[in-house]
Amino acid sequence: MLKQKALDSLIFTIEAFNSPHAAGRATRVLLHLQHAFEMLLKAALVQTREKRVFDSETGRSIGFERCLRLSAENPIIKLADADAGTLRAIDAMRDDEQHWFNLVPEQLLYLHARAGVTLFDELLQRVFGESLAEHLLGRVLPLSVDPPHDLAFILDEEYSQIAALLQPGRRAGHEARARLRTLLAMEAHVDPDAIVSDRDVTRVERAVRDNHPRDQVFPRLDEIATAIDGEGVHFTDHLTKTGGAPVRYVADDSIPAAGIREVDLLKKYHRSPADLAEALAISMPRSTALRRHLRIDEDDRCSHLFELGAVQQRRYSDNAYRMMRDAVDNDDLEAVGAAHSPKRSTRSWERCAEPGCRAG
Repeated sequence: MLKQKALDSLIFTIEAFNSPHAAGRATRVLLHLQHAFEMLLKAALVQTREKRVFDSETGRSIGFERCLRLSAENPIIKLADADAGTLRAIDAMRDDEQHWFNLVPEQLLYLHARAGVTLFDELLQRVFGESLAEHLLGRVLPLSVDPPHDLAFILDEEYSQIAALLQPGRRAGHEARARLRTLLAMEAHVDPDAIVSDRDVTRVERAVRDNHPRDQVFPRLDEIATAIDGEGVHFTDHLTKTGGAPVRYVADDSIPAAGIREVDLLKKYHRSPADLAEALAISMPRSTALRRHLRIDEDDRCSHLFELGAVQQRRYSDNAYRMMRDAVDNDDLEAVGAAHSPKRSTRSWERCAEPGCRAG
């Protein structure tokens, strides 16, 4: 049933994309495409007997971001980082379109819709052994087969258009900000914690007005590239990651550095100690020993100590999971456990954030 809902929404996406009616077209494409993938990923998780498709606290099915994380960890689904970035960007654009508004240029809409169709077909084959062609009528054309321009050219063209809209006397600020929201949403390709806020939009708008070049205002967009293979009905499109330029971060809002974000720390550090152990399929004592061995709690990229009054709780990011997963595959866990057993801890109560811990 979930797979059929996904297929229905993808067909609605294709229908909306090829619609001759311009009104609401981009909105329908983004809404249906995001829904198609949420249903497909949940269908895939159920198919692979993933037991965490419902939130244990609320009793409701998990959200889109959780679907992405579980699909990346699942050994059958194997959702790659670049593909997860594509889906996050689609979701970010959909979120703005559904709850506020943005303007998605035709070429960028095409790139994401085409990449979505390619990825949908790949996941369908990988998990269910079915081809998307089996579910489409012979007369259906899955989006345009005319490849777009080079992505860097598209981004430069869009940035120039935004700069023109912000020129004095144009009175087109709302349209310019709507287009800026789309470019900010695209940073989700390379930053899983990217969230488009109004402060982000204001910051980059100020930078555009001050004539800063695109590679300074949106350096992360240079980390995105397209991989196009074949032609005609065999045409496929992937949005991929490249090395890109280094990104600098600042705390001062007056400095027009790259689309700087206000990061939701609970979203970034979303794993509890128990969640880590469960995801790695190891016991809590062994997970604790492995964290100590890798010095996870001392790495700001991997962990953060949340404080609410007298209550402290340490939570972990996907960086911690990946480091520990690699160690589980390559290290001698028996030796790690012997060297870093929780019983050997001399840490104080304040430094131990695990529920029930009495170390020290």
